[in-house]
Amino acid sequence: MTAPQPRHRRVLALPLGMAMATALAFLPGISASAADNGASVSAAAADAGGPTSLSYVVNVRPGHGTSERVQRAIERAGGSVVIAYDEIGVIVAHSSNPDFAVTIRKVPGVDSAGNTRNAPLPAQSTTDVGTPEVLSSEQVSAADAQATDGQDPLEPLQWDLPAIKADKAHEKTLGSPKVTVAVIDTGVDDTHPDIAPNFDAAASTNCVSGKPDTTYGAWRPTAAESPHGTHVAGEIAGARNGIGITGVAPGVKVAGIKVATTAGYFYTEAVVCGFVWAAEHHVDVTNNSYYTDPWYFNCTDDPNQKALVDAITRASQFAERKGTVNVAAAGNESYDLASHSITDPVSPNDGTPTDRVIDPHKCFDIPTQLPGVVTVAATGAKGLKSSFSNYGLGVIDIAAPGGDSTAYQAPEPPATSGLILGPLPGGRWGYMAGTSMATPHVVGVAALIKSTHPHASAARVKALLYAEATATPCTDPYDINGDGKIDAVCEGSKNHNGFYGWGTADALAAVTR
Repeated sequence: MTAPQPRHRRVLALPLGMAMATALAFLPGISASAADNGASVSAAAADAGGPTSLSYVVNVRPGHGTSERVQRAIERAGGSVVIAYDEIGVIVAHSSNPDFAVTIRKVPGVDSAGNTRNAPLPAQSTTDVGTPEVLSSEQVSAADAQATDGQDPLEPLQWDLPAIKADKAHEKTLGSPKVTVAVIDTGVDDTHPDIAPNFDAAASTNCVSGKPDTTYGAWRPTAAESPHGTHVAGEIAGARNGIGITGVAPGVKVAGIKVATTAGYFYTEAVVCGFVWAAEHHVDVTNNSYYTDPWYFNCTDDPNQKALVDAITRASQFAERKGTVNVAAAGNESYDLASHSITDPVSPNDGTPTDRVIDPHKCFDIPTQLPGVVTVAATGAKGLKSSFSNYGLGVIDIAAPGGDSTAYQAPEPPATSGLILGPLPGGRWGYMAGTSMATPHVVGVAALIKSTHPHASAARVKALLYAEATATPCTDPYDINGDGKIDAVCEGSKNHNGFYGWGTADALAAVTR
């Protein structure tokens, strides 16, 4: 594991030499902590937009009237409005006034308000994100020699495709180019040869500031940023074009909505922007392989964290009402998300973290645990729950291949150890593992369902996704390390349980039923 750094969905990335790296780790950063009344920023910075200016979301009644009045109040309180999403009643603002949130909560028409971060704007400097090693030309050639007619060169290394019957599904359809999937993530390298043929630039943007940046190419990661979004995009829609890998739905379109700062933080204002952009650009499915910083769990009995939950709930549900299916990773800490209490030792990860015991009925991983969001657990090459995958009866909706860290001790190459191969920026390929890698498999299957049922609503696509999943029974006792100790307990039945939800995603059923 690398040193503490910003995190994503705690992606587990391995080079071929099997030296583990954690891409966008979940451990804490190093700046000021939040106070109950907003953020503990220096009183010396009195001007909005100053060196200790923070970002806030202010939630009001949807519509222009209330929003306009509250925007004037924001300016009187020492804030500046970045953007107002009147259709969902979310305003993004900046202020260096330490009492800003408390002041704005008292304004008539304000439902909730809170700071989205603890670190002053701009976000922290770049950190190492554990980029995986690329496949060598010899390894590419060796895989190509194994490829059969119709396979892409690296497809023999993709154990995950037959695990969900995607290889069989491709014999019937590759998916429709009228279906668009958006990767809300660290950015997508649309110049990669596996992604370029299917990339939808019109549905892509940069939402890092909370406001869409439509500059051409703004959706791409820089050389200093994580390859995560590119890997995810390729897993979903890597083109079948005689190059590299094949995606689960290689005939659909894929867009990039960049929401992560250069330092790897996924703040609320960016995520809200991402969902609204997806809704307004007719995206059919979104991939969300992250948790929204800086809190792993956002507790609704805390006024600041409640505002974050409110804002992203409004944005994600707005997207679903527009026909978008939102799919999110369950997380990689082996938490039982349905338990009575969870210890969260890493929040806030851009401030001073403390060990806090949270009530899962009041505190939520967002967007993973929001209403309507499809929550995905990971499985390894043997089809069993990945050792790291979060779980929980009534929380997990479906499972899919994400690799397994128990294979990291093994001498065999990653392809047979249960890691997931995908594209990396700059025309490269590499292995990663995590629920971040499981989620795009489900997104790809949802895209195939939408291709087969083009007029299906978001609710209908989700219902088919669950109904067509392969029922996967509990695997108890679950001994991750082989030491005789039970590390996780699966509750529920064969048809619906805490490890696999309604079962393992099935691409073949998606295109035949």
